[in-house]
Amino acid sequence: MTQANNPLHGIKLEALLNDLVEHYGWEELGERINVRCFKHDPSIKSSLRFLRKTLWAREKVEYLYLKMNKLPLPARKPRDDGYQASDKTLRAANSRATDKPSTDSNDDTQVNANIWGK
Repeated sequence: MTQANNPLHGIKLEALLNDLVEHYGWEELGERINVRCFKHDPSIKSSLRFLRKTLWAREKVEYLYLKMNKLPLPARKPRDDGYQASDKTLRAANSRATDKPSTDSNDDTQVNANIWGK
């Protein structure tokens, strides 16, 4: 029973999409999820074809469906590079605090030392 905690278990993508279209309509759905199949000549058939091929778009549609039905949301997946957005923000703030411009104005190689690492 690997699907016991999956709130989407047993729900077909077509039924999920029909519920979203019925609740939001194509125009609002296109505003919330910026994909061409929802904005230009939308249809269930073309949207299903796109969503089955494109994982990131399908994840957004499934997330919106879960929010709409007030079902438990999935945990955030770790990124490939190992950082979360908050980690990057923290690293950027720390690097700005520690970066100091070069005080040697006569040496042109030290102008961008904090950027290029020279």
